[in-house]
Amino acid sequence: MYRHFFKRLFDLTVALIGLPFFCLIFLVLAPIIWLTDRGPVFYNAERLGYKGKTFKMFKFRSMYVNSPDVRNADGTTFNGETDPRVTPIGRFMRKTSLDETPQLLNVLCGTMSLIGPRAHLTTHYEGYDKLEPKLKRRLDVAPGITGYNQAYFRNSATAEEKIDNDVYYADHISFWLDVKIFFKTVQSVLMHENVYVAASNAQNTHVEEKK
Repeated sequence: MYRHFFKRLFDLTVALIGLPFFCLIFLVLAPIIWLTDRGPVFYNAERLGYKGKTFKMFKFRSMYVNSPDVRNADGTTFNGETDPRVTPIGRFMRKTSLDETPQLLNVLCGTMSLIGPRAHLTTHYEGYDKLEPKLKRRLDVAPGITGYNQAYFRNSATAEEKIDNDVYYADHISFWLDVKIFFKTVQSVLMHENVYVAASNAQNTHVEEKK
């Protein structure tokens, strides 16, 4: 019952309560982001959602326009403390997770949940039916602004560990698990836990992407 009804009701309630705060954050951050390099305020990334359906995920842009796409050795997105691609305001937003707040709009639209697996890239995606069972299982839940991975590991887990954690969440969804993840997320953000990965784990794929 929680998974199919009350979770969505909880999402809408919290998102509507948080919407005025997002508007205030937008009014403060939007001019700063634009003045940094006269680029777009938002980074609208295409991601995989529930059952493999693609959607546009909203984030505040934290990188300079046309920054190269740099990945960790396991293919996950690189996020380093001294990453020159990240703007000064972007570095602050990443530490405080304010760059994720526009995803409240995704929650209101129903393409995301407050709590769920990380929204995954569409790279090399050939269709939901062609995925192996473990990868398909993590798409059986709507992606979340935060989740088991983001709360407990942030950027410290490997790609394989993140998949396993997503599957664990999909198999154990409950109200109390979501509550625990929510408060652990608050702790992780306030304590700046596992925000960055070591630069030695990164590799430049030389793919240009507007951020």
